[in-house]
Amino acid sequence: MIHMKDVTKIYPSKVVALEHVNIDIKKGEFVFIVGQSGAGKSTFIKLLLREELPTSGELTVNGRNVVKMKSNEVPYLRRELGVIFQDYRLLPDKTVYENVAFAMQVIEAPRKIMQRSVNSVLDIVGLRDKYKNFPDELSGGEQQRVAIARAIVNDPAIVIADEPTGNLDPETSWDIMDIFQRINAVGTTIVMATHDKAIVDSMKRRVIAIENGHITRDEARGTYDE
Repeated sequence: MIHMKDVTKIYPSKVVALEHVNIDIKKGEFVFIVGQSGAGKSTFIKLLLREELPTSGELTVNGRNVVKMKSNEVPYLRRELGVIFQDYRLLPDKTVYENVAFAMQVIEAPRKIMQRSVNSVLDIVGLRDKYKNFPDELSGGEQQRVAIARAIVNDPAIVIADEPTGNLDPETSWDIMDIFQRINAVGTTIVMATHDKAIVDSMKRRVIAIENGHITRDEARGTYDE
């Protein structure tokens, strides 16, 4: 699903964000990306989304060569990815239903399929009864649930989450992680950058640790700290 071979990313400012990174993530894996702020996690995520290109090395995401990809091919890559951020990034003037449906409107999905898919994912995240609400009428945890529903409504091959529990209290964070585990259980690959030590330590999933742009640890059933 994700293949990095000798990937290095150096920004124009001469900052070396990642250096000689080699990673293989297989279909259906649940992988935590951990490390201190500035370690290279955000660059790692941006490379997967093709927001940045490696300075050198090979990068394949869901069978697509990201390095050699033409600009007009990038939207097709991103349609195969579900992306969730710490700050939700919901459209404030749209309801819960409309926020989720927007992801399907972009790919011009038929209306009947859209309605069925949106209702299905709202059931998964437990928000079917709030489909008419606007984001400012929801709690932080509920807004993140909408963001997750939007990310999975097009049945992505890979879900990429960047600090998805960063703004949430511990109890709500566990509710959100339960949703991620259910998504993963049906075969969706999950790659999650996080600082949440308690969650990483409890879940015992694969952990890839990044420090100063280098992979310092890659454990099948890892913890946050070495």
